[in-house]
Amino acid sequence: MKHPVVLVGVGEMGGVFARGLLKLGHPVFPVLRGASLTAAAAQLPEPQLVLIAVGEADLAATLGAVPPPWRGRLGLLQNELLPSDWTDCVEPTVISVWFEKKPGRDHKVIIPSPVYGPRADLLADALATLAIPARRLSSADELVFELVLKNLFILTTNIAGLRTGGTVETLWSRHRAFAEEVGHEVIDLQEAMTGRRFDRDALFNALGVAFAGDPEHACMGRSAPARLARAIRNGETYGLELPVLHAIAAEQA
Repeated sequence: MKHPVVLVGVGEMGGVFARGLLKLGHPVFPVLRGASLTAAAAQLPEPQLVLIAVGEADLAATLGAVPPPWRGRLGLLQNELLPSDWTDCVEPTVISVWFEKKPGRDHKVIIPSPVYGPRADLLADALATLAIPARRLSSADELVFELVLKNLFILTTNIAGLRTGGTVETLWSRHRAFAEEVGHEVIDLQEAMTGRRFDRDALFNALGVAFAGDPEHACMGRSAPARLARAIRNGETYGLELPVLHAIAAEQA
């Protein structure tokens, strides 16, 4: 029998990875909401991977509760993820997920999901059993770029969608100048939060590829207002003005 994997958070996305890992032959042990991670680690101190599949709002509290035996075995898959989110973890395996999983529906791939870290092969192989493409990265710098790209996709579509509604194809074809205004402020924020500078042309070109991967993807999800509010709070923390984001927030009020 292959080495076990612990799954913390058994939602739609966690279920996809659990299915793939099981198809590879790895026993999967779920840790349900409210259960003690310390108690679970006492029973299973050396799993091959501890995949943290909780939502981004619960990530900080969950990572804070991860016991020492598991800290060098973590996998992360959340949206709005940046290296500052895992400063107390030892070399986590991180995947930028580019497929959707809605209740009652099978997964839908947008583009291949980039993955980096010591268990990258395990996650990529698990997804491959479900015909979900993954792309192994060769450096931590590549990973940061990919995380920023995913954040650019999520925040630009959600925040711009508060004004335009519609799909990403409509946003890119009819409101591109506005989408790029929002996008540049999102990149300003990502650069402040990472302390790095990014090739904006490369980011916007990759964003266009992602839009083409699922042109009917809706811009504005339920989380859009919360994402906008969080972006503005983060901007204030880093002393950024973000006038376009503030104007959209004023419209919502």
